[in-house]
Amino acid sequence: MTWKDIAPVPTAQEFIDIILSRTQRRLPTQISRIRAFYTRKVKFTQETCSEKFGAIVSSFPILTDQHPFHRDLMNILYDADHFKVALGQVSTAKHLIETISRDYVRLLKYSQSLYQCKQLKRAALGRMATLIKRLKDPLAYLDQVRQHLARLPDINPTTRTLLVAGFPNVGKSSFVSSVTRADTPVEPYAFTTKSLFVGHLDYKYLRYQVIDTPGILDHPLEEMNTIEMQSVTALAHLRAAICFFIDISEQCGYSLKAQINLFKSIKPLFANKMVFVVLNKMDVKKFEELEPEMQAELNDLVKSGDVELLRASCATQEGVQDVKNHVCERLLAERVSQKLKAGTGSSGNMGSRLTEVMARIHVAQPMGGVTRETFVPEAIKNMKKYDKNDPERRRLARDEEFENGGAGVFNVDLKRDYLLANPEWKYDKIPEIYDGKNVYDYVDPDIDAKLAALEEEEERLEKEGFYKSDSDVGDESEEEILQKAELIREKHKLIRNEAKMRKSLKNRAMIPRKSLKKSFSQLEDHLDQLGVDTQEIDLRGRAAVRETRGRSVGARSRTGTVDPDAMDVDNAPSARDRLRSQSRPRDRSVMATNRREDGVTDELVRTKVERQAKLAQRKMNRMARQGEADRHIGATMPKHLFSGKRTIGKTSSR
Repeated sequence: MTWKDIAPVPTAQEFIDIILSRTQRRLPTQISRIRAFYTRKVKFTQETCSEKFGAIVSSFPILTDQHPFHRDLMNILYDADHFKVALGQVSTAKHLIETISRDYVRLLKYSQSLYQCKQLKRAALGRMATLIKRLKDPLAYLDQVRQHLARLPDINPTTRTLLVAGFPNVGKSSFVSSVTRADTPVEPYAFTTKSLFVGHLDYKYLRYQVIDTPGILDHPLEEMNTIEMQSVTALAHLRAAICFFIDISEQCGYSLKAQINLFKSIKPLFANKMVFVVLNKMDVKKFEELEPEMQAELNDLVKSGDVELLRASCATQEGVQDVKNHVCERLLAERVSQKLKAGTGSSGNMGSRLTEVMARIHVAQPMGGVTRETFVPEAIKNMKKYDKNDPERRRLARDEEFENGGAGVFNVDLKRDYLLANPEWKYDKIPEIYDGKNVYDYVDPDIDAKLAALEEEEERLEKEGFYKSDSDVGDESEEEILQKAELIREKHKLIRNEAKMRKSLKNRAMIPRKSLKKSFSQLEDHLDQLGVDTQEIDLRGRAAVRETRGRSVGARSRTGTVDPDAMDVDNAPSARDRLRSQSRPRDRSVMATNRREDGVTDELVRTKVERQAKLAQRKMNRMARQGEADRHIGATMPKHLFSGKRTIGKTSSR
């Protein structure tokens, strides 16, 4: 059974949200092919609905494939007809949605306009959503069934099982709690147990299943409620050993006569099962203290030979383990005999399967059938019992420890118990013994001198370079290559760093590489690194600059003719030229202004202006702008806001 693995069943509204969200997420809008986009959207929605509905239907168990116990238990708890109808409605909705998709895909294919395509898409998704809304009650019912199935105990109908039954409050749950690790509720009132509880115990290295059933009252089967019918179903279908508990003290609120009548009324359910009547609460009232009539009626129950009478007291634990051991032993023997009987033919011969199993089993026995008794040495038999106060008691290691300083000071003499050929060897300085012989007897007496000579030889060979390999000695060309490789790596690092610095433009425009202005010093550095002599380039560049900056004779002459033999004479500047030279100084630094102080009369006004500037910048900071000219727009649809599951909000726009 995989009842506990059923996935949660969403409600109708959650189902619609899941379907539409998945459709919106998986299918991005395609403006260029709008008809194909709408067709794909309808088909994708239908496929998602079919997948979800199919998973729901297939996850729930099929009643006809279940064990009769599980089938009847589900019928009692959930009403099998209601369960089948709910699953049928989900399956029908799946087929209807497939029909809607098929029809609307055909209509979309032959629609006359894009607007009509959009309306057909909306109609198709709307009809699918309407069908899902009609499944509100079946989906809610199936989710409740799923939750209840997950809480049911895992009962194996084929394993070794002890079934505890009887009237309410007769001690069934106390017995189960005593022999298993199950945490069954135990209270002093009736119907404490309202469902089946399962515990497990181990007996002779085998696992047994103990089922605690709710109490049963003595009335017709038609009048029993759901709680009692769970017990009846377990009694009818489980192949188990029945432990019927009877409270002979009558503290449960029901007479002993009524409990015996209940046993007789449900006895048909015990057919082909082992039955044990357990007389509980023996600490309150003994069997011998009962009236003779009651004793006779209890004895009549076991006259047939199919029922055994056991006694126990769960309050004092008297007889509880005896009941458990006896029932487990009888159940184990019965199951073995049934298996042997099943493998034996009508003629009494073992079948092929049983013969194969028995051939692989071998039980080892003493040769000749001799019974070997336990052997105890005479020294152990005659050993005097240890008495701490006896002065002639045998000495223990604890006594030696106490006499020699106690724990933490005394060390146990491990050599004392060595079993050697010669006891005198125990305390030798080299106590390593192999095959009963001292290893030191076989050590070379000149080993120290030989070891020293070997070490001297090793040192000499190492100094002479005997152990140096050819790979350790590198030639000059290899060292040069390594140096160049290191320079190349450093150059790559510098290039990467410069690229990172150039990329830190943020919102500024990117300038093409051919339009970037570089200084003459950068050109010189680059050419020097390449190994090109830049002295001639430098002289030629400076000469060109002087020619462009100097004024030619023709430019200074006002006549328009140039005498090549004439000598350059500086003419006196005119008044206009003097004014122009005063209004436009060559040094632009003279015209530099302090924008922080210009236009501000005093410090108070400057403080006011700065405060107003900060207030104006506050809006920019709030909008994550660097200034008034910052027009940068980040991601229009951030992924963390427009992906994943939707939580709340309308989806009608879809």
